[in-house]
Amino acid sequence: MGRVAVYPGTFDPVTNGHIDVMERSLRLFDQVYVGVFDNLAKSVLFSNGERIEMIRKATSHLRGLEVEAFDSLLVAYAKVRGACAIIRGLRAVSDFDYEFQMTLMNRKQDAMTETVFMMPSEEYVYVSSRLIKEVVSLGGQVAGLVPDFVEEALMQRLGKRT
Repeated sequence: MGRVAVYPGTFDPVTNGHIDVMERSLRLFDQVYVGVFDNLAKSVLFSNGERIEMIRKATSHLRGLEVEAFDSLLVAYAKVRGACAIIRGLRAVSDFDYEFQMTLMNRKQDAMTETVFMMPSEEYVYVSSRLIKEVVSLGGQVAGLVPDFVEEALMQRLGKRT
């Protein structure tokens, strides 16, 4: 199977920044599992099934990428998938504190699974799912920051039209 990684996240919704990290992850790994989960600290707009389908549609052009839900400890999920690495996106210095803590906790749970930090391309470095939802809910435009069908779903869900 080659080198395997997992890219976990809530992806509520998936953004072009997420997709950029997925595409570039496949340059480093033969197989990437995108693990979709419900973060207890966040309330989600879309169900797990909706998020999984959005990611699958947005990444249908990518070979070696599998999208699925998981609800276990991240390192346990990585082990089940045979992953040697966990991919985490970093947008700004503010992300680092949280990611640093999580990396050390994951290492404590399983020292054999490494964490690889990837920054999205410059045009997406400021994009977050939370910010996308906020902009759409206030009637703003997010074209080019999410796939078109995701923008449409956001507008339908949040009751806004362009």
